[in-house]
Amino acid sequence: MNKKLKIILPAVVIVGFLSVAVWYLRRTTIPILEPKGPVGLQERNLLLFALALSLFVIIPVFSLLFFIAWKYRESNESARYSPDFDHSRIIETIWWLIPSAMIGVLSVVAWNSSHSLDPYKALNSKTPQMTIQVVALDWKWLFIYPQQHIASVNLVQFPKDTPIDFQITSDSVMNSFWIPQLGGQIYSMPGMSGQLHLMASQYGSFNGLSANISGAGFSGMTFVARSSSEKDFVAWAHHASRSQNKLSLAAYNNLDRPSQNNPVAYYSSPKDNLYGTILAKYDGPGTSMSGMYTGGKTSMSGMGMQ
Repeated sequence: MNKKLKIILPAVVIVGFLSVAVWYLRRTTIPILEPKGPVGLQERNLLLFALALSLFVIIPVFSLLFFIAWKYRESNESARYSPDFDHSRIIETIWWLIPSAMIGVLSVVAWNSSHSLDPYKALNSKTPQMTIQVVALDWKWLFIYPQQHIASVNLVQFPKDTPIDFQITSDSVMNSFWIPQLGGQIYSMPGMSGQLHLMASQYGSFNGLSANISGAGFSGMTFVARSSSEKDFVAWAHHASRSQNKLSLAAYNNLDRPSQNNPVAYYSSPKDNLYGTILAKYDGPGTSMSGMYTGGKTSMSGMGMQ
C-alpha cells in the first residue's frame, strides 16, 4: 500500500462515518433533541453544552492516539526512540489543567442548572397555572383535573403556553413519569407526592411513557400528552365532563386492577380529593413496604373508605 493511499483511506472512512451519522440523525426523531417546551429546551441545550465541552478532551485524546499509533508504527524506522523518557512538566501541566478547567466550568453549570431546572420550581408565565394530578397504575396512567372535575386514562391534554403543575404519585410499584419533548423525569412512588412543572410552547401530541421498568405491562404503559389551543382544551374538558363513567371510589378500585395496553378513557366527577385519598392508603399501620413495592393492593372500600 503506497503512502498516499494510507493517508486517504482513513480520511475516507472518517468522512463516510460522519456522513452516515448526519444522514441518520436528520431522518430519525430523537425526542430529547427536539424539545417543544422551555424546560425541554433548557435540558437539550445543557446536554449539547456538556457534549461540546467534552470534545475538548475527546478530540485531542483520540487525535494523539491515532498520531502516536501512526508515528511509532513498526515500519517507521525514522521515529525517535526514547526509552528513558518519563517526565515532562509542560505535558503534565496540559493534561491536568484542561480537565481541571472543565470540571470547574461543569461545576458552575451544574449548580446553576440544578436550581433553574428544579422540578418543584414554578415556571414564569403571565398565564395562570393549571394543576394536573398523575397516578401511576398497573399499567396505565390516570390524570385527574381537580379544577375541571374530570379525569382521563393514558391521555393528558392542556393549553399551549400554560404552565402545568403535575402532582405525581403511584398506587402501584415505583414508576417514572416522562414526556421527553417537554422535559423532566420524576419518579412516582406509593405514599409520596412528587411535583413537576412543565409547559408546551408548540401545538402537538407528544409521547409520554414510564422510564422505569415496572412489570409485565411496562412496554404498553405509554400515554399521549396533547398541547392544544385554549378553546380546544375547553371543548375537550366539556366532552370529558359529559362522560357517563363517574370516577367514584368503586370505579377507581376497578380501574386500579392490573391491565395492559389500556385505551384512552374519560371520567367525570372524580371523588373529592381522590388524589389525597390515594396517598392516604399508604399512611396507615397496615401498609407494609413489601405491599408497596411488589404491586400489593389494598382496596379503599376494604379500608372503610366509602
